[in-house]
Amino acid sequence: MSICRSSIVSRCSLTPETPILSRLSPTVAATNPPLPPSQSPSSNYSPSLTVVDRFLTQQRPTTFLSSLSPAAAPSNTAKVQRALKCPCIADLQTGPCGFQFSEAFFCFLNSTAEEKRIHAHAITNGLARFSYVSSRLLAFYFQCHQRNRRNMRCLEAFFIHMPIHTVFDFNVMITAFSRDSQFYNCFLLFKQMLATGVRPNSHTFTMFVKSCRGSLSLLQQAHAQVVKLGSVDYDAFVVSSLIGVYCDHGEVGVARQVFDECSNKNVVCWTGLVTGYCNNGLIEKARLLFDEMPQRNEVSYSAMVSGYVRNGCFNEGIQVFHELKCCGNDVNLNGSLLVSVLNACAAVGAFEEGKWIHSYIDENGLEYELELGTALIDFYTKCGWVEEAEKVFDSMPSKDVATWSAMILGLAINGKNYMALELFDKMEKVGPKPNAVTFVGILTSCNHKDLLTKAWWFFERMSGKYGILPSIEHYGCMVDILARGGRIKDALALVARMPIEPDGAIWGSLLNGCMMHCHVELAHRVGKYLIELEPQRSGYYILLANMYASTGKWEGVSETRRLMKKRGVSTISAWSFIEIDQSIHKFVADDKCCTYSEEIYRVLNHLSKGLEDFSRSKDAFYLFEVI
Repeated sequence: MSICRSSIVSRCSLTPETPILSRLSPTVAATNPPLPPSQSPSSNYSPSLTVVDRFLTQQRPTTFLSSLSPAAAPSNTAKVQRALKCPCIADLQTGPCGFQFSEAFFCFLNSTAEEKRIHAHAITNGLARFSYVSSRLLAFYFQCHQRNRRNMRCLEAFFIHMPIHTVFDFNVMITAFSRDSQFYNCFLLFKQMLATGVRPNSHTFTMFVKSCRGSLSLLQQAHAQVVKLGSVDYDAFVVSSLIGVYCDHGEVGVARQVFDECSNKNVVCWTGLVTGYCNNGLIEKARLLFDEMPQRNEVSYSAMVSGYVRNGCFNEGIQVFHELKCCGNDVNLNGSLLVSVLNACAAVGAFEEGKWIHSYIDENGLEYELELGTALIDFYTKCGWVEEAEKVFDSMPSKDVATWSAMILGLAINGKNYMALELFDKMEKVGPKPNAVTFVGILTSCNHKDLLTKAWWFFERMSGKYGILPSIEHYGCMVDILARGGRIKDALALVARMPIEPDGAIWGSLLNGCMMHCHVELAHRVGKYLIELEPQRSGYYILLANMYASTGKWEGVSETRRLMKKRGVSTISAWSFIEIDQSIHKFVADDKCCTYSEEIYRVLNHLSKGLEDFSRSKDAFYLFEVI
C-alpha cells in the first residue's frame, strides 16, 4: 500500500489561504526606518548600549510575536516588572509602543555586555540595514540563547524588528523554537513564512518536521507540504526526519512507505528506519533491513547494537559488534556504540569483551566522558571487579549524579556496604545533589541486619531533606531489608501504608522473608495472593511449593503443581554462561544441545570422580589425625 499524495495534500494543506489560524496576520517585508547617523569611532569609542533600546522600540507592523495566543506569548519576569516601575520610564509603557518597549527592555536587561556592544556597533555604524549583517546578528543571538535559555525573548525581539526576513532567518527561528520545545510556535512561524512568500528549503523542512514530535496532526501537515514542494523526492535528510518522527509516533507503517517511495535513499535513511524499528520493538524487521543495507557506517552499527540492547538481546548486540570489528583497523568506534556494547557486556557478564573496549579507549586516547565512564563503572561492578571500577571513577575528569549513583550501587551489590555509605557521604559534601536512583543504591547498601536503623534514617531523609518522594523501587528496598532482617510485622505495616499499589516484587520479598524466618501462616497467605496477582510467573509457584515442602505439607506441593499445569504456566529454567574467546556460551541444567556435549560431560565426570577421590582421601586423613 503506497501513500496517496493527493489525499495528504488535500487533507493537510498549509497554503496561506487555509484559515487554520485566522488571527495570524500576514507579514509584509518592511523597510528599515531611518537609523541614527553613523558615528566615526575613535580609539576609545564604545557604542552606546541604549542604541539597542531605541532601535528595538521602533513601531513595526503586526508580526509573528504579536499574533501569538496569550498562553504562548512570553510574560515579563519579576526583574523587568520591578525595573519598569521606575518613574523615569514608567510612562513609556502606556505609549503607542508600550508593548514593544517592554519587549526591548526585557531584551536589554537579559543580554550580555558582549551582545549589546556588537548589536549597538552594527546599529550606530549603519550596518544593521543590510540583510546579511542582520541575519548574522540573529544567528549570534541564537548562539547566545543556546548558552543561556533566558535569552529566547531577545532572539524573538530581534527577529521581529528585522527589515527583511530571509529563509535563513526563518530557519534560525524554527530551530530555536524547536529546541526550546515551543512546537506550536514553529507551526505559526512556518505559516508566516508561507504567507510572506519565502520558499522553505530542505533545512526548513528538516527542522519543522522534527518540531512535530509532540503532535501527529502537525506532522501530517508538515508531510503534506514536503510532498507538495517536492522535497520528499530528492532530499534524504528530510526523508530521514519524516521516518524518525513517524516512528516516534508509532506509525512505523507510514515511515516504511516514506522510505520505500524515496528515490534517493542514503545511509542516513536506512539507519533511521532501523532505529525506528528497534524503538518500536520490531527487532527482527530491524535486523532484516540492516542486512539489506547497501552500505553501513559506524552509526548504522551503533543503531543496530543499541536496538538489540534496548530489546534485551544482549548476545546478538555483542555479535554485531564483532562483525564491525572484523571490518578492518580503520573503523572508528564512537562513544555511543561503546556505551551500548558495555551495557550488553554488563548484562551477560562478557568480561573479556568489556576489557577489550576499555583497552581500546586507553590505547586511542579517548576521554572518560560521562556516559562512557559511567558505563565502564557499571560494567566492572556487575562483573565483580570493584577495584577497576574505582580506578575509572577516580580517573573521570567530571562526574554527574549518574556516575556517583552507579559507583554507589556497584559497591552495594558487591557487598561493600560501608564503602558505599562513605562514598555517599563524600557525594553530599563535594558531589552533585543525589537523586532517586542514588537512594536506591544507598538503600541497597543498607541490606544488612546491622544497618536497619540506618536504612530507615536514609528513607526518611530522602523526602525530608531532598524532597524526593519514595517510588516503588524505594519501598521494595525497604520491605526487602525489613523482611530479611526478621522484622516481618514492620515490613507488612510498611506495605499496608504505601501510597502506591505494591507490585509482585514487593510481595515476593515479603514471602522470601517469611520463609527465611519461619512465618508459615503469613507465607501461605502471601504466596496464595502472589500467584493470583501474577498468575503466569512460574517463580512464585516454585517459592510457594518449596515453602510447603519445607513444612512437610506435600498436599500443598501437589496442589500448587496441578494449578501450574491447569493455568499453562511454563517453568523458566535457570541458566548459566561461560565466556570463551570473547564468545558467550549459555547452558541450562542437564543441557545436551551443545555440539560438544559429549566431551563436556566426559570432562565433568572425570572432574566429579577426581573430587570424590580427593574427598575420600581427605576424610581418611582427617580420621587418621583424630585417631
